Amino acid sequence: MRYFNSSGVSIAYIDVPAHEGEGEPILLIHGFASSHAVNWVNTLWVKTLTREGYRVIAFDNRGHGQSEKLYDPEAYHSYRMAEDGTRLLDHLGIERADIMGYSMGARITAHMALAAPERMRSVILGGLGIHLINGVGLPLGIADAMEVPSLSDLTDPMQRMFRAFADQNASDLKALAACIRGSRQALTREEVASITLPTLVAVGTKDDVSGSGPELVKLFPNATGLDIPGRDHNLAVGDKVHKQGVLEFLKSRP
Repeated sequence: MRYFNSSGVSIAYIDVPAHEGEGEPILLIHGFASSHAVNWVNTLWVKTLTREGYRVIAFDNRGHGQSEKLYDPEAYHSYRMAEDGTRLLDHLGIERADIMGYSMGARITAHMALAAPERMRSVILGGLGIHLINGVGLPLGIADAMEVPSLSDLTDPMQRMFRAFADQNASDLKALAACIRGSRQALTREEVASITLPTLVAVGTKDDVSGSGPELVKLFPNATGLDIPGRDHNLAVGDKVHKQGVLEFLKSRP
């Protein structure tokens, strides 16, 4: 792992070169309660992309993985989390990159596209559909689920799913609760319409967390959709259809 200082916050990241050649850079932003390793390394995304000739940069979001843990919800505003990505590009001397996020990482990517479109070649939103505008992220009950003594205290299926995932990854539960409470920013239809970068929206057909992918695609001026057949929010991440669709998109974008 490498680390850099993002305006006073220590952020852990990896920078993996392409198997051959210099490789165009792609920055990967993981989802809630995950990490660069869980979201992108273990699912073989890093291996897939580097073999296809891309330089892969991925970081642990603040409050996650090996990055610094913060406990003030305001520290997790989506624009602040997006700035970590922009500052990492600055740190590495990268002018522009493709940016791919999953779930919460997709929400962060969308905010980055509004704040710093000149740093992006394309936008890839995985695990996030129309809830980008008519939702504010995961229910606040997920924050509550991080604060109960144990998984056995929960009965709601979604609360149990995210608490079990957080426990599995040995997460800092207090930091995750603050993240849920602070990163609840939606985009307006007008803001989505202002994002003219080549965009891919990839959502599992059994995903009941993201909202409709096709509905979101209609709002972008330059977007295509990718259905990931038979996959829910968790299983869609590393699916082969997801990977193939992203590779085809990257090869076709300007």
